Amino acid sequence: MKISVNVKPNAKQVKIERVNESHFLIRVKEKPQEGKANRAVIKALAEYFGIPQADVVLVRGQSSKEKIFEIKTDK
Repeated sequence: MKISVNVKPNAKQVKIERVNESHFLIRVKEKPQEGKANRAVIKALAEYFGIPQADVVLVRGQSSKEKIFEIKTDK
C-alpha cells in the first residue's frame, strides 16, 4: 500500500495524524539533515503499523516535506 506523508521536522514530540485512509501528517524531532528526519519517519510508521522498518520504503520525496511511502504489509 502506498501512502502520502507530510513531514514536520523539528517538532517537540513525535506524532502521527491520519488525515484520511492514505494520507498522514507526521511530526518528528529530528532535523531534516543527512536523512535523519526520513529515518525518524520510517521508524514512526513502522511502529504505527506494527511492522519492521525494512517494510517501510521511501518511494518519492527524499528531500521534500511531501513524501510517498510504500508499506509492505503482506508477506
